[in-house]
Amino acid sequence: MATRRMTFRLYPNKQIEQSLRYHRKLHKDLYNAAINNRFTQYQKFNHSVSYFEQQNCLPAFKEVWTEYKKINSQALQATLKRVDYAFERWFKGLGKRPKYKSIRHYSGWTYPAKSGYSVESDGENGYLNLSKIGRVQMRGKAKYWGTPTTCTIVFRKNKWYASITVDVLEQVLKPNILPTGAIGIDLGCNSALSITDGENHQQIEAPNFLRNAEQLIKKASKNKRRKQAPNRKKKIKASRRWKKAQAEVSKITRKVANQRQNWVHQVTAEIVSSNSLVATEKLEVKNMTSKAKKGKRKKQKAGLNKSILDVGFGMLRSTIKYKVEQIGGVFVEVPTKKVKPSQTCPRCGHQHKKTLDIRVHNCTVCGYTQDRDIAAAEVMLYWAKGNLTELGTSFVDAESPSSTANTRKKAGSMRQLGAKKRQKSKSTGLVSETQTEGVVGLGSS
Repeated sequence: MATRRMTFRLYPNKQIEQSLRYHRKLHKDLYNAAINNRFTQYQKFNHSVSYFEQQNCLPAFKEVWTEYKKINSQALQATLKRVDYAFERWFKGLGKRPKYKSIRHYSGWTYPAKSGYSVESDGENGYLNLSKIGRVQMRGKAKYWGTPTTCTIVFRKNKWYASITVDVLEQVLKPNILPTGAIGIDLGCNSALSITDGENHQQIEAPNFLRNAEQLIKKASKNKRRKQAPNRKKKIKASRRWKKAQAEVSKITRKVANQRQNWVHQVTAEIVSSNSLVATEKLEVKNMTSKAKKGKRKKQKAGLNKSILDVGFGMLRSTIKYKVEQIGGVFVEVPTKKVKPSQTCPRCGHQHKKTLDIRVHNCTVCGYTQDRDIAAAEVMLYWAKGNLTELGTSFVDAESPSSTANTRKKAGSMRQLGAKKRQKSKSTGLVSETQTEGVVGLGSS
């Protein structure tokens, strides 16, 4: 079984939307209370509070704050698990110190089990039944459908969404006949993708969704001038006219993001439909788009960063990767520092430094001439196949397809939590009264 996530748009009526907003507020307050409890217990009693201690205090907490009796108990446990996950990331150096969240920065909550929700759908539209909230109409179409496992309610840009994970059979995901094609892909700003199989070449131009919408964004942003903007330090609230103007800006930027995401899925679906081996360069997009230092070329670097983010290098790479691995193919990330695709000749393997303004590869040793991006794609393809002269290797010897430069450590999941709970239930243990009083008294913080 494989797990896939599907997102549906929710259309609640006024009564249910009020209930959704109320539940979101209560989950936000519990999240902040749990964070405060951990910091307070450690500062005053030098005691590190675990997830299980806070979970065991939930019944006593609900006796004091009776409004939480209306919330699904497993959804409350998932919110506490979210706090535990934030602290574990902080301890392992993967994230910053957990902060208290305002309602506008708390998107929603999760139902980790079917007891809190049920889905009336076969993968296209339908209804979502939420415990103690009601029946909500949802719209959307899932590419794959299976048995629902978890459900996350998300509030974003004044719209409600349901993100549902489903267990799908492996046979459904993999095609009957695996494509036999093998290609190399080079990502760029002018040509978003330069694709080659060694004989045929193709270049897909960058869509420039953000560049095309820049004037509209500037015009909409200009309308916010001379309107009362919010200032939290001075406790000034935004005026209605400012909120209306800001909504127009958000609408345009959201459309750009949706256009980019749609384009990425269309392009990657076409690539995977006929290829089972894809080789591309390993890129650190975060480092590539870092702010330039003070200097003459600061403006040029800002423009380059915008172009890279407009194409969506990271989104393209990750989407191609999961789609290739989903059908049982091989995704190879070529180590750029070792192979240097843009500096290497695909025919003879000779390396020659080229500046960014040189867009044509012209080898002085073998005389091979080709577009710079196509030549780089050929180098990556030959390296993955083991046919690259002098630098040849096999993709079997390459780094694991799932490896990245900064290996992310797992900070726990609901399945790991369940296994740990079953193991802990065998041993006897009681929560101290001091710890219980600490959690119960957090609601006022």
